Amino acid sequence: MCADARGDFPLALLAKAPIPGRAKTRLIPALGAEGACRLHERLLRHALATALAATSPERITLWTALEHDHPLFGELAARHGITLRAQPEGDLGARMFHALAAMDAPGMLIGSDCPALTPTLLQRCRAALGEAEGVFVPVEDGGYALVGVRRAERRLFRAIDWGTDRVMAQTRERVEALGWRLACPARLWDVDRPEDLPRLARLGDSLGICFFDHRLDERLDDRLDARLVDGK
Repeated sequence: MCADARGDFPLALLAKAPIPGRAKTRLIPALGAEGACRLHERLLRHALATALAATSPERITLWTALEHDHPLFGELAARHGITLRAQPEGDLGARMFHALAAMDAPGMLIGSDCPALTPTLLQRCRAALGEAEGVFVPVEDGGYALVGVRRAERRLFRAIDWGTDRVMAQTRERVEALGWRLACPARLWDVDRPEDLPRLARLGDSLGICFFDHRLDERLDDRLDARLVDGK
């Protein structure tokens, strides 16, 4: 997608600072703390590149967590002209509501864990808000990679079991209770567990992007096989 095909809609990106041991912790058994941290940074850069291809940088807000003055955040803001804001205290639902409520028009929110999101899909989701009050991109593990709303509503995010496979199902119940029309233009996958890494590597190969320090080698494959056999 070329730059002049970008839209002009607000987009929030929630991200932790890349701090070893505190970013992508579920991937540490496979990649180590440093490797998981580096992957988190690359996923964040990829998510921002996707956002920048879909809407103008002035409409993008990167909501930071853990270390708000981390050099990576400053670099991204200076290079691309995006806005930085600190995530408030509270659970994930409270933080997402806060980011959506800060928008001056119907907009969307994403994280950095779903590299399969594309600029075209982001624009399709934004267009869907012309007919629906809420738009989501569910992911295979039961959560979602994108939420978009015409107006922010606290009840959408209340009493959700964040981090479980019940998130999207519970969210559908909230949408129904609100009387909203719902659009789900796609269903994707995200990167949360070691089992997701081979698929990420294949996606990187197809896009010409290197998400890892090197190709997934036999030692990593062996660790993944062992985890699957053990059921861990």
